[in-house]
Amino acid sequence: MTQSQPTVKPNLEETKFGFNSYAERLNGRAAMIGFLLMIIIEVVTDKGVLAWLGLH
Repeated sequence: MTQSQPTVKPNLEETKFGFNSYAERLNGRAAMIGFLLMIIIEVVTDKGVLAWLGLH
């Protein structure tokens, strides 16, 4: 006896929370912007980011 396969596929929307492609893409872009700003701060001030923040 074989089971029949469902004929209707559920319509699942991708959520905006948790581990999904949207969150991963947003996190990657934020990391790239932060890294670029860190490099710009070091070039302009001739100090590292920690020294610029007064932590070193």
